[in-house]
Order: sequence, then structure tokens, then C-alpha cells
Amino acid sequence: MTASSPTDPAPAHAPQPSASLPCDVLVIGGGPAGSTVAALLAEKGHHVVVLDKDRHPRFHIGESLLPANLPLFERMGIADEIRAIGMHKPGAEFVSPHHEHTQTFLFAEAWDKSMPAAYQVKRAEFDQVLLRNAVRRGAEVHEGTRATAVEFDARHQARVTARRDDGSEVVWQARFLIDASGRDTFMASRLRIKHRNPRHNSAAVYAHFRHARRHEGASEGNISIFWFEHGWFWFIPMTDDTTSVGMVTWPYHMKTRQGRSLDQFLMDNIASCPKLQQRLAQAERMTAVEATGNFSYVAERNHGPGYLMLGDAFAFIDPVFSSGVWLAMHSGVIGAETVDTCLRQPAQAAAAMRRFDRAMRHGPREFSWFIYRVTNPIMRDFFMYPKNVLRMKEALLSVLAGDVFGTTPIWRSLWLFKGLYYSSNLLQPRRAFAAWRRRRANIRPVDDPAVST
Repeated sequence: MTASSPTDPAPAHAPQPSASLPCDVLVIGGGPAGSTVAALLAEKGHHVVVLDKDRHPRFHIGESLLPANLPLFERMGIADEIRAIGMHKPGAEFVSPHHEHTQTFLFAEAWDKSMPAAYQVKRAEFDQVLLRNAVRRGAEVHEGTRATAVEFDARHQARVTARRDDGSEVVWQARFLIDASGRDTFMASRLRIKHRNPRHNSAAVYAHFRHARRHEGASEGNISIFWFEHGWFWFIPMTDDTTSVGMVTWPYHMKTRQGRSLDQFLMDNIASCPKLQQRLAQAERMTAVEATGNFSYVAERNHGPGYLMLGDAFAFIDPVFSSGVWLAMHSGVIGAETVDTCLRQPAQAAAAMRRFDRAMRHGPREFSWFIYRVTNPIMRDFFMYPKNVLRMKEALLSVLAGDVFGTTPIWRSLWLFKGLYYSSNLLQPRRAFAAWRRRRANIRPVDDPAVST
């Protein structure tokens, strides 16, 4: 399906469907970004329509939340609902094959002590809570409805055609379009501005298990990150004896599957990580093993006349620090402020869009500095032997907690941390060069259907 450029009116020869339904804001996607922006804009009095291709509840990965999410849950009036479905998560454990000990970071030890924990959630339940909240706040939600085409007129208003799952078509005329379509990247794909992240290229293979061995006591809900030769694994304990396990690896390694089923490929790789294998020795797989490639990507821009792109619709980064849901929901917050300004104060629209762009790039940039280096053996030593000299550990914990948009004064300590990392590379040139060469080989593109989206 094609769409005209959002900066141009629809071509004169384009087929025009029957009468369209008017709304102020049309949101494509009912995930965390779309549900958040819809709820906040509806509260501001706008007529908001949400189109979601799925019917909820539905399976999704990205089950680990950050402490920075919790104040937003309070603001949106859903804190009790999330608490009821969540597994308490006080910290994150890192497990290295090159170290005898494991290292656990507790969010309560971050710079800002007011956000001491987060939750692990089943996304089917979590996303349903968010979407139903958008309805309560006044948004009009259409599930089982996939946006298929968009055209913009001379006033930059969007005419969006959608197909319901019964095969019927419907058209909306919106004063403003918000793309929160996640990895479908509705606008970026149509504009051909979506690109693999040139600095990070990975694929993921994942499933849910029961009877996985967890830690005892307060640590039961901690996420565990296991490094292995070809990337890393996540181990996310959730309620009802459900544990999400996934492998994030380089595309070249995906090519070594060579006819093995995804199930066998995942289990073979788990077997190569003894400490994870021990945790899964008595586990049973509950869901089909799934895979996704081109895991990290970015669009050239996140907005244009009459539209914004939120969350994964703009960019997706490696999930090693569980930043996805927080970045998506925060983009919904700043997206709502931006769209409200554009609709009510058009003269301020350009300035609002610039602020939106800065905020959208800030979060991924701060997380990505660590993500690009987390498999480097020198950085791994930093994580396994953290020191709080000049409050560097507290600043790092603040990043892990998602506290990158607030007023917590972490930046000086983070700069010192980065300076120490670069100095360590200079002091270990052979090790640093070997790691750089290995990473350069890891991120090379691989043309293989097994790792495509």
C-alpha cells in the first residue's frame, strides 16, 4: 500500500473513499505510547480516535518496566491496577561468563531514592489496562482496525483509511495524526525514512516458560541479564509462575541456525550459557518460540506537518536496559503536550515541534551510549565491579531506573564515568582494539530472511 508524501496534498487521481469521519486527533496504535497520548489528549478535551490492528489482550514482549514509569502511573490514575498485575522488581542482576560472582543493582540505591522499584508485567494485561484507561478518559478506541493508507491535504490534515478485521473499510479525517504503531512504523515505512541503526544491529528469539528457578525473597522479581559469547539473554520473572526468556544476538549468529527450528536454536544457545541453563533446568516452555530481526532501527525524523511519531514508531534500541515501555510512555506525554499546542496555539507549533524532537532524541541517546558498549569487556568489568566514587554508581543506577528526563543532577557524574571508561580503554589498548574490531564485525548487516522483520 502506498501513501502520498505528508507534505503534499493528495494527487488528483487518487481514489477518494466515501464520506470520512471527523476527529481532532487520530492515533495509530494502542500500545503504551498510543494509549498514553490518547488518554492525555482526551483529558484535555480533544476528540481522539485510536486505531489498533489487534484485539486486546494480546501477546507482546517488552515486559520489564523501569521505576520512572511509576510516577506516570500515579498521574494517569492506574497505579493500583498496575500494582495488581505486576511482579515487584527492586533491581537488575547482571551475570557474566567471565566472572564468578553476579552483580545486582538495586534501584533504591540510585541518586533519587523516591523510585526504589518497578514491575515486571505481562504485556497482554498491561497494555489492556492502558487502553481501557484511554477509553475511560474519553478516547474512542477501535480494535481490530488496521490503518492502511494516509493522505495529507494542503492544510496538513490527515485522511486515514483503515480496514476492520471483518473486511470493511472506514475513513477518518483528522486535524492531527499520531503514529504510535510500534515496530510497524506506519509513517516511517511509507516515507522510506526507516533505517537499521548503523551502530547497533541485532535480532531476538524469545518465549515464555513455567517452573523456571527464581531467586528467593525480595530478589524474586529482579530481571537477570546473562551475557554470552554472541550477545545476551533476558530472564524476566512475572506473575503466575511465568518467566519470559529471550536471546538478543547478532544477525551473523542467527545465520548459524541452518535448518534448526527456532525452539531448538533457542535451547541450544541457552545450553551455551550454563548459569541460565541452571535456572531453566526444570522449566517448561509455555508459548511458541518467536523471532524478530532488524531489532534496532531509527527514522530520519519523528515529525512533520500534521503528524508525530512516538515510541517504537520512531526508533527502537536494544532492550538490555528495559527502556522501551518507559520511552514509549514518555513520548506519549511530550506528544500530548506538543499536539495540544499545535491545535490550540498554531503560532507556537514550530517551537513545540522542536522541543518534541529534542526530547524524543534525548532518551534513546542517553541509553544508547551504554547499549553500544555493554558487550565490551571493559564496560562489563565496570558493571561487575561498580564503584560509587564521585557518585558514579548512583548516576549509573539513575540511568538504569529511567531517570534521564527529570531534574536529578546525574550528568556530572555520568561524564566522569564516561571519562573513566575512555581512560581505561587507553590504558588497555590491545583489549580495547580487539573489542572494537569484534563489535565492528558483529554489527555488519546480514541479508538473511531468518533475521528480517
